[in-house]
Amino acid sequence: MTDYGDGTRCVHGGLAEPEPGNPLLASPVFATGFHAGHESYGYGRADNPTYRALESAIGSLDGGECVVFASGMAAIAAVLGLASAKVVLPSDGYYLTRSLAAELPVAVVEVPTTGPWPSFAGADLVLVETPSNPGLDVCDITVLAAAAHDAGALLAVDNTTATPIGQRPLELGADIVVCSDSKALSGHSDVLLGHVTCRSAELAARIRQSRTLRGGIPGPFETWLAHRGLSTLDLRLARQAQNAGALYSALRGHQRVSGLRWPGTVADPSHVIAAKQMRRFNGVFTFILESRDAVERFLAASKLVTAATSFGGVHSTADRRAQWGDPVPDGFVRFSAGCEDTDDLVADVLAALDA
Repeated sequence: MTDYGDGTRCVHGGLAEPEPGNPLLASPVFATGFHAGHESYGYGRADNPTYRALESAIGSLDGGECVVFASGMAAIAAVLGLASAKVVLPSDGYYLTRSLAAELPVAVVEVPTTGPWPSFAGADLVLVETPSNPGLDVCDITVLAAAAHDAGALLAVDNTTATPIGQRPLELGADIVVCSDSKALSGHSDVLLGHVTCRSAELAARIRQSRTLRGGIPGPFETWLAHRGLSTLDLRLARQAQNAGALYSALRGHQRVSGLRWPGTVADPSHVIAAKQMRRFNGVFTFILESRDAVERFLAASKLVTAATSFGGVHSTADRRAQWGDPVPDGFVRFSAGCEDTDDLVADVLAALDA
């Protein structure tokens, strides 16, 4: 599938060869045990054909061997488990990643996504998040991969915001990609799932063994739903980026809005590096209103924007991130543009701000 475009790969990835009378899409396989003798399928905690179908599809997009997990945090936990001495991670990335790392019996060094990044001497794992969540800052994956490898460390990239078709860190030198597929990949705000994709088969085997030992397996039905959602990722991402761009233009210069960020525009401080390493942009942007009360009034006035903490779904959502402990102003909003008609969404947001 590597010679096809994004849309074709999203639609056809992980599907079995067609056979007369078989359904177009495989149904989820519900089984704790399988008839003995198969090289992979024995006990349900270790493997399942439904996992393998989605892993094949995502692995093709990421460019490596994929292992799916029950959630993004389960995937992050498996990656952090590779560290035995010191891990370097972003101080402005997803807050639960930092919380989990703090519980590990290793040294933890936190660095802002934009750096300056210190020497990685003594580290065996460097984890970056680009664009970062929630600030949307970016770092140069190729440069950091080279620095990590010079120090004998692995480079892992949290690719949740970008998605597998928005950015391919393995092609830029990273060893590992980790992603919360609860967001844009599954895309409908109804599935908890995550994945880890590795450049090397040996590393993927370690990740897969970690999943088996710790039981971080997804349910077959949720895995099947994510695979179904993946088929429209290309279409959804295009509309979401279109809506984010239109909203950025509408909000730029608005008297109530400050700190407007979207890496997809040349005016954004992240754009130069983002444009170099991202294949396409998405629907997540951020801005700041005057206060917590201002955000709450904005959300109450909107008819199309829902207050919700996740992002990447077909419905537009907004999240006041300070409530979760992120080091941002009280009025900081992470906005996830959905797939509504662009004119409707822009009109609604402007009306809610003016209400």
